[in-house]
Amino acid sequence: MAACLFSATASAGEDGSVAPKGVVELFTSQGCASCPPADANLKKLVEQGDVIALSYHVDYWNYVGWTDTMSSKENTERQYGYAHSFGRSSVYTPQAVINGRDHVKGTDLGAINTKIDTLRDKGQGLTVPVQAQMKGDEMEIEIGQGQGRADVVVAYFTRKDQVNVLRGENGGRQMEYWHSVYDVQTVGMWDGQAMKVTLPAKTMGKSKKDGCAILLQSSSANGEPAAILGAAMVMAGRKRAP
Repeated sequence: MAACLFSATASAGEDGSVAPKGVVELFTSQGCASCPPADANLKKLVEQGDVIALSYHVDYWNYVGWTDTMSSKENTERQYGYAHSFGRSSVYTPQAVINGRDHVKGTDLGAINTKIDTLRDKGQGLTVPVQAQMKGDEMEIEIGQGQGRADVVVAYFTRKDQVNVLRGENGGRQMEYWHSVYDVQTVGMWDGQAMKVTLPAKTMGKSKKDGCAILLQSSSANGEPAAILGAAMVMAGRKRAP
């Protein structure tokens, strides 16, 4: 699907109607028996419409009889990066990272929503405005003013996938996955001043994209992913909300 088919919104919901109050990144695997309830929760978060919900399939479960068809070492590296930012030495699935600042079990939808609200109440929500829109064959990302420095990160995802898992801990099950990230690119730097980033269609990545999330994300002292300050989402073929 060509990049110029994207329509953009700063909203989280698939109907483009609600500004996001947080970002949830679920680290999961087709080979993890504990993950299906978390994957179902991610679908609920997508349908909930007030957060940006992303799924990252890791590769360290691939030795248990089944290779996750959407897994990548980059997704695993992102999760370990968060672990280092949080002062942890290990990772787990299903893990839900909230706003790049904290984590809870992905199986606990109530805890996920509570953490989103708690962070927002503490001033650790999405405090920097981010908007995006397609203009011809380019996508324009506009970022408002704020405090700090951050990367402008674009995470490309497929909207929905169904996978027949043949072996491993989920062998014999047909699994459904939403907003599975397959490519993450840093496209700019933000220093607290309002800015605009323009992405030509030819640089927009792989052809299978259904959507992307724009994350304004800070880094730890060692360069690992840290707090997300602002975010927007773009869906293919969606009209911008009035």
